[in-house]
Amino acid sequence: MMLGTDVSSLTTTARTAAAQGLSIVVPAYNEAAGLALLHERLVNLAKTLRARYGLAIEVLYVDDGSKDETLAIARTLPAEALDVQVVSLSRNFGKEAALMAGLDHARRGAVLFMDGDGQHPPDLVEKLVAHWIDDGYDVVYTAKAHRDNESALRRLSSRGFYALINWGARQPIPEDAGDFRLLSPRAAAALRQLPERNRFFKGLASWIGFKQIRVDYEPAARAHGVTSFSPGRLIGLSIEGLTSFSVAPLRFASLLGVLLAIGAFLFGLSILWEVWTTGKQVPGYPSLVIGLMTIGGVQLIMIGIVGEYIGKILSELKARPIYFVAEHVEKRADDNTETAPERTAAE
Repeated sequence: MMLGTDVSSLTTTARTAAAQGLSIVVPAYNEAAGLALLHERLVNLAKTLRARYGLAIEVLYVDDGSKDETLAIARTLPAEALDVQVVSLSRNFGKEAALMAGLDHARRGAVLFMDGDGQHPPDLVEKLVAHWIDDGYDVVYTAKAHRDNESALRRLSSRGFYALINWGARQPIPEDAGDFRLLSPRAAAALRQLPERNRFFKGLASWIGFKQIRVDYEPAARAHGVTSFSPGRLIGLSIEGLTSFSVAPLRFASLLGVLLAIGAFLFGLSILWEVWTTGKQVPGYPSLVIGLMTIGGVQLIMIGIVGEYIGKILSELKARPIYFVAEHVEKRADDNTETAPERTAAE
């Protein structure tokens, strides 16, 4: 029985890239104000890539249960110089599920993920494509060039997150890397093979390996509105990533337990030494209460960490679908007609 997947037949060369094409996946949640402008920029990008590489382009707008007119606007976007797919999820399943829905519905070979808020510049896509076709890279990921415009607390939290998630990891996740990345046909095929439901795309895209390169960039200002990622949601996403992709929290809990045990042993030795040398017994009530509170708090932390992992195991065992598609529309650039394809098992 073969426990791996052979994707060598999908290796990209400059000659085969044009035939395989590129799918641009844009998860959208309440992005109605800037979606038309983004589409216009993607149309211009598609014309440029077709002229340079003969590359066929499609864009997939994945509406993740938006509460504004995002879906209505996406339906009206023209299939000019590129094919358009509109995939509407039945509710808000979260960005990771929206990315997976886009990956599942992508009809071209290579897949590019980018946000719909205008912070991922379409002009940079040409550079990512060049690294894929001209230089032979399978994963071209972007990362923030700097965090000078962020608070010291957020910068420190980010460094701490990557230090913890990469602690002991065989395939570290690049620091400050985002979801704005391009996957070659074989990298996209490899990512589709991963069966877990609690997905952390940054980690999975690094874990699959292949030839990877980093491209630093400065995110543009949001074209409209404010980010939907509050500090609470960012903390939740960090916990989700840690428990989905790393056992570092369990190792940290074990290390903390070892340190407490060593500290308790040394404290006990110090008490024995004082009794033996002075003949005086040390009053034990304060130290006993502090010790019990410390050990009790650490035990609760460890139980909470283990509980997070047990929750992930339960979610995997339930094997619920990651998302449901409520509406799926395609527009082809050649005839600009609208079609409603047959539903797949994933939908």
